[in-house]
Amino acid sequence: MEPLKLSPAFQDYIWGGTRLRDEFGKESKLDRIAESWELSCHPAGLTTIINSVNKGQTLKEYLEQDWEARVGEGAARFSAFPVMIKLIDACQDLSVQVHPDDRYAREHENGENGKTECWYIVDCEEGAALAYGFNRDLTREEFRAALTDGTLLDYVRLVPVHKGDVFFIEAGTLHAIGAGILVAEIQQNSNVTYRVFDYERVGADGKPRELQIEKAVDVTKTWTAPPRMKRPPMQHEGYTSAVIADCMYFTVTELNIFEEAAFAESNGKSYTHLLCTEGDAALIYEEGVVMPIAKGESVFLPANFGAYTLRSKHCTILMTQTLAHD
Repeated sequence: MEPLKLSPAFQDYIWGGTRLRDEFGKESKLDRIAESWELSCHPAGLTTIINSVNKGQTLKEYLEQDWEARVGEGAARFSAFPVMIKLIDACQDLSVQVHPDDRYAREHENGENGKTECWYIVDCEEGAALAYGFNRDLTREEFRAALTDGTLLDYVRLVPVHKGDVFFIEAGTLHAIGAGILVAEIQQNSNVTYRVFDYERVGADGKPRELQIEKAVDVTKTWTAPPRMKRPPMQHEGYTSAVIADCMYFTVTELNIFEEAAFAESNGKSYTHLLCTEGDAALIYEEGVVMPIAKGESVFLPANFGAYTLRSKHCTILMTQTLAHD
């Protein structure tokens, strides 16, 4: 059984830049690459396998052929693959937005999932900041008034960011990535966004982009919440690990490898997705077979994959799994 290298789907939203092409080697005919969907079973952009006997298949097709064995018991609880993983290059400020939870999305968005997500700051310009919740508690009426009278930004909390910062964004949290930030986003498998403020920008059709004010008022949590989440790293021989997000949909671990890190087989508990955000590594499996992983590359290991080792002089890898939670 081989590890599966993935080819992303790309999006060219108006706020995107060129860093994913210039620094991460992403190949696309798009003029700008706002997002690369590194792991996606969503119909708006499907990830494709580029090696092995499964070359040319979408990841969705591959998983559906042997669902439980390939996704593992944690993800098999869901009717569809529960996670999407992106790299996001914000050349300009993104719109201020919010996502619904599962209950609201399934009722109002034709059965779509809600969206809880995690942001890992891969890199950022000096002085960059993002929007996260509010700088004070608001009533729902105050929130609605701020949306209609143009004063929303007076109440949005702006948080300066640094490389390696982590933000857990539960459904219902108002948020926006600021200009000059490159993010790895691990999220529910959903494409539902309620945009509430967009700096009076226009889309490709020359018209202002649509806002979803009423739905946003329905779902937004208007009280303050702590913005950052990151557990202290654990020291191992050859690497460190830190759990940076843990919820029913995904568990994400930051690995900083300076020699090697060995992992036992998952025994069917979960698939593993590896995204290299800095440096490069070698994935070693089956008694010596080596797969190189370069910066920006994405590898999927099914839940029935065996033991493996990651070897590097210096790299950062985000490991994502879906584990069974009580």
